[in-house]
Amino acid sequence: MTTNRPSSPAACTVAALFAGGIRHLAPEGQRSGIFKRRLGAPARVGVGGIEGDEHADTRVHGGPQKALHQYPLEGYARLARRYPGIAAELVPGSLGENVSTAAGMTEESVHVGDVWRLGGVVAQVSQPRSPCWKIDHRFGIERMSVFVAQERVTGWYYRVIEGGLIAEGDAVELLERHTERFSIAEFWRVQQLHRPEADDLAALAAVPGLAPEWQRRLAQRAQWLREQRPA
Repeated sequence: MTTNRPSSPAACTVAALFAGGIRHLAPEGQRSGIFKRRLGAPARVGVGGIEGDEHADTRVHGGPQKALHQYPLEGYARLARRYPGIAAELVPGSLGENVSTAAGMTEESVHVGDVWRLGGVVAQVSQPRSPCWKIDHRFGIERMSVFVAQERVTGWYYRVIEGGLIAEGDAVELLERHTERFSIAEFWRVQQLHRPEADDLAALAAVPGLAPEWQRRLAQRAQWLREQRPA
């Protein structure tokens, strides 16, 4: 396990903060918290995330393991190239994230279990976001969520270790790294393989800080693959 402090992306700061209430998705009217508003003032963050932020389906959204969702500006640029017809709609906050950053903080450079200081908040990367059908409904494009997953431009979730205030312009600093191997992008590469190596799944499951549900799922899949090996 690596616990030294690697270099943070140069001059990385909080570009924008978002939170919001529940609205309805067209065309069927499902309730969703994907519609966020930009906050114009510092936000207080606790173990449940930004105060006042809401989630419609708390079975799969919110909670301590998904307290904050971060999405890099670079992801929107990739989506705009793929979907030029809605490029004007692909702006920070439109995927339902709480934190937006630039300056190289992406799925390639952020790793599972990383501990980051964002302003007055200390948070640990717990898991990637798993894109769902709500993205398709939000933008009116079928299988857009599949593209987000396949291209590994999902963003990631944090659990909050130390609550506090966070504001636009606050510095973002990497405090601790537990794995040099498993970036968010590498997590998806291993997870999305039709038949990954059991040892790779087990190694990923063992990364300190990974959300318990993912630890369980990956370890179970690794065990199943091992049981399929010829005697």
